[in-house]
Parts: sequence; C-alpha cells; structure tokens
Amino acid sequence: MTDRLQNTANQVIGGAKQTIGEAIGNPTLAGEGAAQKTRGEITQKAADAKTHTEGIGHSIQGSIQSTIGSAVGNPTLQAKGAANQALGNVERNV
Repeated sequence: MTDRLQNTANQVIGGAKQTIGEAIGNPTLAGEGAAQKTRGEITQKAADAKTHTEGIGHSIQGSIQSTIGSAVGNPTLQAKGAANQALGNVERNV
C-alpha cells in the first residue's frame, strides 16, 4: 500500500473509530480513533512537504541544466533540464 493510501486509510478509519466511540460512549475507542486520524493527517502533511521540497530541487536542477545546455549548444542537456523542471512542477503541486 502506498504511503498516501495508508495515510488516507488511517484518517478515515481513525475518524470512524472516533465517531463510533463517541456514539456508544466508549472514550477509549474515541481517543484511539482520534489519535489514529491525527497520525494519518500529520504523516500526510510531512510527506507532502517532502515531495514539495524535492520538486523545488528538481526545478532548480532543471533550470541549471537547461541554461547550461543552451549555452554550450547541447540539446540533450536542454531536454533533460526541461524534463526535470516539469517533474519539479508536478511534485510542487502534489
């Protein structure tokens, strides 16, 4: 299971446990559910931040490659730079 899917599952299952625990008057189940939901949310936010940071790195790397490729007349390096910039844009918008 991917991390994103696992985090979403923890958020949903934790929320359900919390709701059920509150509905039946079981504070232990409600607390466990709230904790599981919060762990899923925090883990997902950390993963999103990591992906965003990697995207910035790819964008910078791609920009440098494109500039150098253009300066030295290397279309392969320019294309690699464009690809890295595109990857960075996708990662930053996840």
